[in-house]
Amino acid sequence: MTSGAAAMPYIKSKFPGVRFREHPTRKHGLKPDRYFFIRYKMGGKDMEEALGWASDGMTEAKAAARLAELKEAQRTGQGAVTLAQKRAEAEAERKARHKEQEQQVRDGLTFSDFFTEHYVPHAARDKKELSHKRELGLFRKWISEAIGHRPLKEIGVVDLERLKHRMGKGDMKPRTIEYALAVVRQVFNYARRTGYYDGDSPTKLVKKPKVNNARLRYLEPDEAERLFEELESFPVVRDMALVSLHCGLRFGEIASLPWDRVDMPKGLLILLDTKHGDRQVPMTAQVRVAIEKYRTPGCAGLVFPRPIRGGVRSDIGKCFRDAVERVGLNDGVVDDRLKVVFHSLRHTFASWHVLAGTDLYTLGKLMGHKTPTMTARYGHLSPEGAVRAMRAFEGVLEKQAQRGKVVTP
Repeated sequence: MTSGAAAMPYIKSKFPGVRFREHPTRKHGLKPDRYFFIRYKMGGKDMEEALGWASDGMTEAKAAARLAELKEAQRTGQGAVTLAQKRAEAEAERKARHKEQEQQVRDGLTFSDFFTEHYVPHAARDKKELSHKRELGLFRKWISEAIGHRPLKEIGVVDLERLKHRMGKGDMKPRTIEYALAVVRQVFNYARRTGYYDGDSPTKLVKKPKVNNARLRYLEPDEAERLFEELESFPVVRDMALVSLHCGLRFGEIASLPWDRVDMPKGLLILLDTKHGDRQVPMTAQVRVAIEKYRTPGCAGLVFPRPIRGGVRSDIGKCFRDAVERVGLNDGVVDDRLKVVFHSLRHTFASWHVLAGTDLYTLGKLMGHKTPTMTARYGHLSPEGAVRAMRAFEGVLEKQAQRGKVVTP
């Protein structure tokens, strides 16, 4: 109520317990605007509560009806006995209805709706372009058809097993199926974080397909030489391949490498936010020469941007695969793990290092491996390692013997 009305005296209405004040200037129709109050006793105390202006719809009759409701509630012990309590109950009821409506929306939200309206904008902001595109491709081709129409809360193990089955019948590799399940898991996790889903992702109860896609093939020096000769007509692709072979970088790391992470004075490539964290990789002299060709004054952006349109390349391109075929590196090869692809250059980098005597710990750091297990698969390439270790051990024993500290049988 305004201060003007508060300064006016109370006026009794024709209804007992209902009174009002008239605004000194403001009119409602032909009469001054009125602000209504009700008075009653509760627990032996006089109570007064404000109801509202006549211009907002309040009348003497409505005020009397409100007062009668409160008195009836006091008499029967049922319902709100004050207007404040009544307003609080009404607000609680409104919130409960709103919460129920929100829950109904969440309960009916399908996987496709949530993926498109919520997850995609989030992934576009927070994920690398290549990863985001791959997720979209899997959703459109496989995930949407299998579970897109299903509400999030109704998707269970049976639905995801059906997704696995369809992808398997479509000749999808186990690793691709595993990646699709990972996308589903990330969608559910995001839905839980944003309040659209309760509980764990149903992928927790789905058995992952057995995956063994470790690359076993690495290039012999003469094979690498022939491949790079074939790539001479494609200098950018050749130089990207050289970075992978000499520095062990993944394709995505090369494609997204910006100039501000190429430290020419120190001869380092600085890799941040990669698959398994950050690392620094020394450049060979050949790599430094190859990269330097692309540097221009004030050079910014990517070292190897996508042709014409710019941005990050999504694939090494057909010319690399054609060069592999022309050299015949995959002739007669059926097992994909034995086929030469761009990633084989990174595998070759690791294999050549082990053959040259690089220890597995150092190699793991150069490769950016998350665990020693990932590097251990290269250990078989260095059979002389055990011999070197035994010889070193024998040297320790000899020194101990010279000091008379070796116990012999």
